[in-house]
Amino acid sequence: MTGKAVKFTKMQGCGNDYVYVDCFSQQIDDPPALARAIADRHYGVGGDGLILIEPAEGADAFMRLYNLDGSAAGMCGNGIRCTAKYIYDHGILPPERRTARIDTPAGVREIALTVEDGRVTAATVDMGIPKLTSELPERITVAGMALSFIGIDMGNPHAVYFLEDNPALGASDVSALPLAAWGADFETHPRFPDRVNSEFAAVRSRGEIDFRVWERGSGETLACGTGATAAVAAGILAGKLDDEVLVHLPGGDLRIRYDRAGGHAFMTGPAVEVFSGEYPLG
Repeated sequence: MTGKAVKFTKMQGCGNDYVYVDCFSQQIDDPPALARAIADRHYGVGGDGLILIEPAEGADAFMRLYNLDGSAAGMCGNGIRCTAKYIYDHGILPPERRTARIDTPAGVREIALTVEDGRVTAATVDMGIPKLTSELPERITVAGMALSFIGIDMGNPHAVYFLEDNPALGASDVSALPLAAWGADFETHPRFPDRVNSEFAAVRSRGEIDFRVWERGSGETLACGTGATAAVAAGILAGKLDDEVLVHLPGGDLRIRYDRAGGHAFMTGPAVEVFSGEYPLG
């Protein structure tokens, strides 16, 4: 390849895919522009956004996330598992380590690594303390539908809609929801001046839910780790769920555990490297 290029690695967790750039050895001058270009699924590498893996003081790395539209985000659950995999698999962490500390705009997260044959295959992330940001529940009208939601902050804002509490959605199965038609109305509702991630959950049992998400700045994605954590936290607050829940997302499963003693939520799921390459700049 001739001319200037950026080296990248494509990774995914439950189908929530990002383009990762190792900024220990490279510098990106305009991350929002690169995110819009490199994450484009038709003209770029393709992904839900761009993640920069940077040096950090007091942590093993700093994860900086940009959505598909170039907007910045504070935290990404699937993305941080893949970031932890990258820094282990690529030698930024020593091979004997089984934990990582990754800083984000939402704060430092502690990650426990599952290593097989010298590579990280899965990780458990301390997602921090879920914070209620709404009434329990709060009423709202979206796209002409009278609904109720529970707001949860996980380092980024979430609104969780349980299907059984919202007959106006017209579905008891999350797969039947027309998110492509409604998603932008939920994301940009005036109730959320900074936009919001919107989660739609159906309770199978006290330990299992089905889930879909519309992420601000990226649209519908196959998975959202912070969103899955928010949905479980909302379900626990509403008395619907126990403290350990299997979340079925379109791209795979995540396990969320709430620790009542410390108030923290923990997310466990896979991390997969897809391929690496170079992307031309300019």
